[in-house]
Amino acid sequence: MSIFDVFRKKKKKIPAPWAKYYTKEELNYKIPNISLYEQVRLSSIKYPKFLAIKYMNKKITYQDFVKKIDQASRSFKSLGIRKGDVVTICMPNLPEALITFYALNKLGAIGNMLHPLSAEEEIKQSLISTKSKYMVFVDMFYDKIENIIRETKVKKVIFVCPADSLNIIMRTGYHIKQIGKYKKYPHDELFMNWRQFMRLGKHMKEETYVKYGKNTPAVILHSGGTSGKPKNVVIQNRAFILAAYQEKVQMKRLHAGDCCLAIMPNFHGFGLSVLMHTPLALGCYSILIPQFDAKKFDTLFKKTRPTCVLGVPTLYEALISCHNEKNLDLSFLKYVVSGGDILTEGLEKSVNEYFRKHNCDAIITQGYGLSEALAAVTLACDDVNKSGSVGIPLVGNHIKIIDPGTEETLPYGEVGEIVVNGKALMMGYLNDESETNEALRIHKDGHVWLHTGDLGYMDEDGFIFYKGRQKRMIITSGYNVYPNHIEEVIEAHPAVLQCSVIGVPHPYKQEVPKAFIVLKSGYHGLFTKTDIKNYCKKNLAKYMVPYEFVFRKQLPKTKLGKVDFQKLKSDIGVDDDDE
Repeated sequence: MSIFDVFRKKKKKIPAPWAKYYTKEELNYKIPNISLYEQVRLSSIKYPKFLAIKYMNKKITYQDFVKKIDQASRSFKSLGIRKGDVVTICMPNLPEALITFYALNKLGAIGNMLHPLSAEEEIKQSLISTKSKYMVFVDMFYDKIENIIRETKVKKVIFVCPADSLNIIMRTGYHIKQIGKYKKYPHDELFMNWRQFMRLGKHMKEETYVKYGKNTPAVILHSGGTSGKPKNVVIQNRAFILAAYQEKVQMKRLHAGDCCLAIMPNFHGFGLSVLMHTPLALGCYSILIPQFDAKKFDTLFKKTRPTCVLGVPTLYEALISCHNEKNLDLSFLKYVVSGGDILTEGLEKSVNEYFRKHNCDAIITQGYGLSEALAAVTLACDDVNKSGSVGIPLVGNHIKIIDPGTEETLPYGEVGEIVVNGKALMMGYLNDESETNEALRIHKDGHVWLHTGDLGYMDEDGFIFYKGRQKRMIITSGYNVYPNHIEEVIEAHPAVLQCSVIGVPHPYKQEVPKAFIVLKSGYHGLFTKTDIKNYCKKNLAKYMVPYEFVFRKQLPKTKLGKVDFQKLKSDIGVDDDDE
């Protein structure tokens, strides 16, 4: 039973200094009792000939998109899928991934969104823990399930080829290029391809379908696995419905017919909600990017001309390093948002300068969120923005900054744990009541709060300033040290391109900072560690100066493009400067 079902205590009003940025009507929004499928179907009625999906050379209108969803839904129904059943979707950003997701949603079933680059054992455990009945999988990674699929309860794997949605010429070219590159799946009773699957529902009679509401579970997402044990996060329909409304309120210059560049993947809450479902709910279209090439980011912009783009800071670092296109015009961009990691002051300035040079009036802003709250919690947009902040709580969300380990709200400007209240919070962790109760807690004010484990502070206007993970905070000789502050200082040095700081054990100080640095091109050997250390001594308190400086050609990244701090903590590599 959900914590929301058992809690009936009278609640106190939550202070909201950010409320002045919203109208009374916006603040009093009521989430309609519909499903994700219903929301997209309504868009198809309103905008039947508008583009819904663009993938490579393939353009799918709302009318055709919903037809494909309905056919896939009938196919799943013929296989016995019913309300509450789980089907694992393990694909990059392909049209079939979204068709599958909404087809399941129409039946009241749940999509378990899994990264196709997950290891064999990760896939196996996910299939088992979610009790997945079927799996829709990209065919090029068959070898990942070859040895484990029969150890699960999966009845059948439906294979999708990245070329399935392409025209005959491009599909043929794709298959020629892939000859011998990956192992083919066998033709037996356990496997079928996408075309065979879709034929199951082609001639089935369309029955009156049951309309599932906002409180029906819609998806299982996965919390980041770089720290702690990965968890299955169960999100209901209402979180997506609210998210679409929140983005409409915040991004007032986003209109039907505009487009979002879906670089972030469908198995990430931010990608699935903000870059895929929300555009479809608003009559916009999503440009699906199955494999992102950071070295050709500027060329991608020129080809796709998106209205908005959202990504992690490393994507924007890549953009300003691209020099493929001369006279690149980015005037079509309305919104550029960074999330998922800290956007340093130096990078923010560099990206905005890049936009000015390329005829773009947009500025990069920040958002903050996590899977347990369906990714987006705060956002800075248009005039509601302060440099360095991750914005204000999205309408319908509330935030407190508390003293870690307590429920006591801290004064404005003081760093503490970020806790979130709202209607987009997860239902809980699947089959893990203990962890759910640890994350979702009832405070003395009578509200349920999600404890994020993130640090930050709120100013008097309600703007949130993110300071990093609580687990990343370094305690040295009793002082609290925030790695992102050290990183910002070091990245301001003219020789430094990127820096990440971690805490390492110390015999009597408990922990001390250790800095991993990537130098800018052309600076290698011109600036020594001593130069950077002296720079830190001038700009940081003594206890904040890193005890060790390590040069690297690049920093390790997670599968989602964030800095992989776990790999840094286990780093035993050779210092590049000494090679």
